[in-house]
Amino acid sequence: MTFSKLVRRAMDYAISFPVVLVALPFGLIALLAVYAEDRHNPIYAPVRIGKDSKSFRMFKIRTMVPNADKSKVDSTSDSDNRVTKVGRLIRQTKLDEILQFVNVLVGTMSIVGPRPNIGREVALYTDEERRLLTVLPGISDLSSIVFSDLGTILDGAADANLAYNQLVRPWKSRLAMIYVDHGSVSLYFNIILLTALNGISRRAALNKIVNILKRMKVAPAIEKVASRKNPLVPHAPLGAEEIVQSRSNL
Repeated sequence: MTFSKLVRRAMDYAISFPVVLVALPFGLIALLAVYAEDRHNPIYAPVRIGKDSKSFRMFKIRTMVPNADKSKVDSTSDSDNRVTKVGRLIRQTKLDEILQFVNVLVGTMSIVGPRPNIGREVALYTDEERRLLTVLPGISDLSSIVFSDLGTILDGAADANLAYNQLVRPWKSRLAMIYVDHGSVSLYFNIILLTALNGISRRAALNKIVNILKRMKVAPAIEKVASRKNPLVPHAPLGAEEIVQSRSNL
């Protein structure tokens, strides 16, 4: 393990312990509210694919109706009727993600890294995208900030899964790959700070991301999408030449 990776992993633990302690009361209130709404398990622990293609359980506070994942609709829009009333409020505060700090403490995730996907989505990865599985998945990364309005992007789409694969996945993978290839202690802390800033001023966070990308001299097309000043249009995934047309084989 390189010195940079060692420092980032040490900071994962140093940050996660106090976050879990501070957030515990709020998390308990959210868990009780979810349970009170439908009397089902308030913890959602779906299987995700992590580093080296190993499966793990990612913990979240449940925001959808029980067994919502059986619909195989993996992408959620703002108008998704599987989201409960309490869940909608919890999603707005991002409190549903707090249990993922437990994943960080047990070593299946990092605070910063590519967001982990389900097996059906990983099965679609190109050879280039599979390099996302060479690092620990994270709670946040550049793409999490750029596409923090994912529900709005997918709202109204006839097929949310297809819309995700055409509009978001191509750029999400490219942004995530930046951390895989150029991850550093500096970028680690920048992403944490930008994640916090995004909750205060989305435009300010996006502008700072664009500035970081300029300094890193990434492709202009990635900068343009990261600014989110233009409508998203279908694009081929990283490492592919054609736009995804169907997920009917899954």
